[in-house]
Formats: sequence, structure tokens, C-alpha cells
Amino acid sequence: MTINSIAQDVLTKEIIDPFFGLKDISEKRLRATSKRFREDPLRVYRVARFASQLQFEIEETTIRLMKELKEELSTLSKERVFTEFRKALKSNCPSIFFEVLRKAEVLDVHFKEVYDLIGALQPEKYHPEGDGYNHTLIALDNSAKLTDKLEVRFSVLVHDLGKGITPKELYPHHYDHAKNGVELVKSLGNRIGAPKIWIKCGVTASKEHMRGGLFHNMSLKKQVEFIERVDKTPLGLEGLQIVVYSDRNREVGVDVLGDPIDQKYNFSDIGEKMLAEVDGNYVAKKYDIKEGIEFGKQLREERIKWMKENQKYN
Repeated sequence: MTINSIAQDVLTKEIIDPFFGLKDISEKRLRATSKRFREDPLRVYRVARFASQLQFEIEETTIRLMKELKEELSTLSKERVFTEFRKALKSNCPSIFFEVLRKAEVLDVHFKEVYDLIGALQPEKYHPEGDGYNHTLIALDNSAKLTDKLEVRFSVLVHDLGKGITPKELYPHHYDHAKNGVELVKSLGNRIGAPKIWIKCGVTASKEHMRGGLFHNMSLKKQVEFIERVDKTPLGLEGLQIVVYSDRNREVGVDVLGDPIDQKYNFSDIGEKMLAEVDGNYVAKKYDIKEGIEFGKQLREERIKWMKENQKYN
């Protein structure tokens, strides 16, 4: 790239810039120095990654060179692909990585499940941002404002993958997309070499994000069961809360750090407080009973009682 082809004479301090990289930096543009760009297909993902990190545009000739490498991308090891993806995911605007790959018409090579969200229409009332693809990228950038944990950002990326296989005749509804997304999360994660814990977090996000968004509508018993279940997963209550916040705050440019979501959607704080205050020791001391069926039943009843007394939104 031209921006990586700048040197300085250590003696004279003269800047050596044969490909006008300084001009490209000033104009926030990424440009290949020559057609030798095609010698390594990994450069496709490196360009997309640089674009997300720097928030630069890609020059059109470079986009064309990226398109020409599509068939060779499948020869890359998953480790090399994941390294670039991980760096992009860590950026402040990870959506750019996918937008560049889409523009270069190569998104479907390693990220087919994300590609399949393009055109997956959603109810306009709840999703004015458009299809499942646009929604996912907005949610992903939202998550970058809320957390540095990459497994959580990955979970946001994959939370709606199930919408990509909804039959078009069912649009704009996506019945069972939470359940349908589980195998897609695994497929994508394995293809790009994502850590197993990331995949487990992504599966939880797919399964539970809808319930998290409707937490305030659940019965007290369902709320307690939900909290107990999610707390045992690698994603945890806090991680899923970020997925839900990122998912619900859909409008472009909204600062999710400004606490825009009504507190009735916050299941993490109340869940962690309940688990801390009503645990096994609490039940054992109160009822003088040991672990067993009766113990578990009593623990559940005490937690339901606690939720009734402590939750503002019943």
C-alpha cells in the first residue's frame, strides 16, 4: 500500500515517497502501489482491516485488484484470516471491514453467513435501518462503543445469523431465527478459526438475545430461569446485556454510551444482585436444609420472591 511505502533518509531527513503515500494519508485513502498486490490474497483482508482501523476509503483500482483475488482467498489458512478479522473487530468501526469486503464482492468467501443477511428484510416498524445485514453492522459498531471484549463483539456480529436462512416468502418475519442461528454461528466460527469460547458466546447470543430483549415481559419464574441459565454461560449476563443493548439501539449515529435504553431492559444488574443475595448459603441458613431436590426448589422460590420485591418492572 502507498501509505506503507514511505521512508526517510536517516542522514538528510528527506522524506522518500515514490507512490504519493503522504497525499493518500491526507485524503484518507488506501491504494495499492502496483498490480503486484495480487501476489498475496491475504492483502484483501489486510486492506479491509486497515480500512476499519484507519476509517479510510479504498481507491477503485485497488477494489478491482481485490475482486480479482476472490478465487484465491479460499487457499488462505483460517489462522491468517482470523488474525486480520480479529484486528478489524478490535477497531472502533469494525463494520467497515465487512463493507469493504462486500464492495470487493468477496464477503461470501469466508463470511457467507454475514453475506446471507443482505436482503433479509425485517419489519420496518422495528427495523427502519433496513435488512439484516445493515442491522448487524450497526449493532456491531454499537458494541464497539460498549466493550473491548472481542468475544462479546463477535457475539453481536453473529446474534442474528439465523435471519440469513429465512425463506423469502416469510419476510419480513424471521420466525425461529434465534434457534436457526446456532449452527450458523458454529459454521462461521469454525471456518475462520475463532476460539471455541467465542463460538460458545456467539451461540448464547443467538439463542438468548430475543429473550433478553423481552425480559421485562417475562413472568417472574421465567426471569429467574433466564438469569440462572445465562449466568452459567461463558457470555454471562453482562455480555448478553451488551448484545441486547447493541441490538435494540438501531439508529445510525446514536451514542449507546448515553444510556438510551430504558432500565426495564437491564437484566444484568438485577440478575447479578439476585444471584449474590439469594445463593445456596442463604437458603441453607434460612431453611436448614442440604443440597437436593427440595433445596433447589426452595432456592428457586426464594429468588422469585426476591425478584418480586426488588424489581421495578414486573
